[in-house]
Amino acid sequence: MTLEEAQKQVDSWIKTHGVRYFSELTNMTILTEEVGELARIMARQYGDQSTKEGEELNLADELTDVLWVLLCIANQTGVDLTQSFIQNLEKKTKRDNQRHINNPKLSNHGTE
Repeated sequence: MTLEEAQKQVDSWIKTHGVRYFSELTNMTILTEEVGELARIMARQYGDQSTKEGEELNLADELTDVLWVLLCIANQTGVDLTQSFIQNLEKKTKRDNQRHINNPKLSNHGTE
């Protein structure tokens, strides 16, 4: 599935099952909430926090929740994520094409 297809599927779902998009501000708040849920899983699965009794850690589901709300916000604000992603990748490539390669913190010898 492409980003364009994902945006179209979210739009179709919203119009069929969701009645309408939440406001942009509400979706930004929901995005913040979903990122918090993702952060909780990351802290428990990859960080130092332990899992609470009965707590489920579904990283894929939380990542997808974040993606869903991003797609909603893109749709309702008229952002073509395919085109935007291409432009963003070009920007990063031009700006950072040597930055990370030359970063001693990222080399195998950065901690020696």
